[in-house]
Amino acid sequence: MVDAPRRRPARTAWLRPVGDAELELRYRVVHGYRRAFRMAGEGPALVLIHGIGDSSQTWAELIPDLARSHTVIAPDLLGHGASDKPRADYSVAAYANGVRDLLTTLGIESATLVGHSLGGGVAMQFAYQFPERTERLILVGAGGVGREVNPVLRLVSLPGAHLMLSCLRLPGMRVQVGLAAHLMKLLDTDLGQDAPELLTLVDALPDETSRNAFIRTLRAVVDWRGQVVTMLDRCYLTEGMPTMLLWGDRDSVVPVRHAYGAHEAMPGSRLEIFEGAGHFPFHTDPDRFVSLVEDFTATTVAADWSRDHWRALLREGRPGTTAGRPDTARTRAVERDLREASERSAT
Repeated sequence: MVDAPRRRPARTAWLRPVGDAELELRYRVVHGYRRAFRMAGEGPALVLIHGIGDSSQTWAELIPDLARSHTVIAPDLLGHGASDKPRADYSVAAYANGVRDLLTTLGIESATLVGHSLGGGVAMQFAYQFPERTERLILVGAGGVGREVNPVLRLVSLPGAHLMLSCLRLPGMRVQVGLAAHLMKLLDTDLGQDAPELLTLVDALPDETSRNAFIRTLRAVVDWRGQVVTMLDRCYLTEGMPTMLLWGDRDSVVPVRHAYGAHEAMPGSRLEIFEGAGHFPFHTDPDRFVSLVEDFTATTVAADWSRDHWRALLREGRPGTTAGRPDTARTRAVERDLREASERSAT
């Protein structure tokens, strides 16, 4: 059940202003590959993980506010943005390892993770692989809950995707894509809510190397049937870890029903729905997004990982989805996704 509507929290007191130089891209070479990232501010660490085909630029307008009370780290995942794009492993597990290694080089031992779309799956995987380094989870339109995903992404996962994406670079194609996106916006379609981001995705694939990295990343998490990885089978392990879910109710990429399913499966999680927002609620209402993140980090205690508690949770296993709980439509949806999870990778 969605949490009761809350009065928008007041902004926390600013610690200091953030200079423009702090928002510029920096670089670290890890395992021989150059990794780009933005880092600004002081205070508890807050890691912002972008979605597929995106980059740290997606957080650019939010970083100055968040960095007044946090040390904000926003990486360009390998294969994205200004980071290298090798022929490499682009699974969520590999991305979680990459985030850990970058944080280690920066001297950051633990952090609150904010993950959007694919980045939400990476954040969940990070929390699973490295619970002792995860203070909180904030998942924004996160992948890895249900099977459904936008049909366009399923199409791009098929053979021949290289040719299809190459066509986007033909003369005049960007104009046509822009007109189509504008039309979807005018028609008030759900996908039209994210029209500017669709154009950004086209611009993010300027060459064959970028397109190859995009396709390899996509095929690691999506096939013609939909999403192929799940976090539902391990959500019970978030018990004791402060978790907040942020979703747009008009998300056409990862439907909002996934938010309710994840909320049901994650003990003690907090759910906030952005009405009228699509897949990028932090672009639709950045002030509310920043306020919610600040309130959540200020009013929750960072997870205190215990090996004994982790062992106990693993031994007890995932609780039954209906025992002691009402047979609601939302619960049945969670059960259906859990059954589907047995057919999908649980890396």
